[in-house]
Amino acid sequence: MARNSKYTTFEAADYLENLDDVATYLEIALQESAEDPTAIPRALGVIARSQNMSELARRVEMSRDGLYKALSADGNPTWSTILKVTGALGLRFELHTVA
Repeated sequence: MARNSKYTTFEAADYLENLDDVATYLEIALQESAEDPTAIPRALGVIARSQNMSELARRVEMSRDGLYKALSADGNPTWSTILKVTGALGLRFELHTVA
């Protein structure tokens, strides 16, 4: 007997509940970026959707639509935009020696 099932689309943004979750998600994207250079911008797009996109756009001095586009799967944000977004989220990139 066939059953009808409803599936919902998984949205990672729904599970980013605090800054620690956001930082961990971005760290994973950073690790994946060696093989996939779009990993960081895509992750920032997910993170931005978990936040107030309009407020984030205001803080990075971009239009909401411009920010959506820059952080979309087809976006190509500048490094400056990536740094502005991470800073507006309360995060920063750090480098550590791996000796």
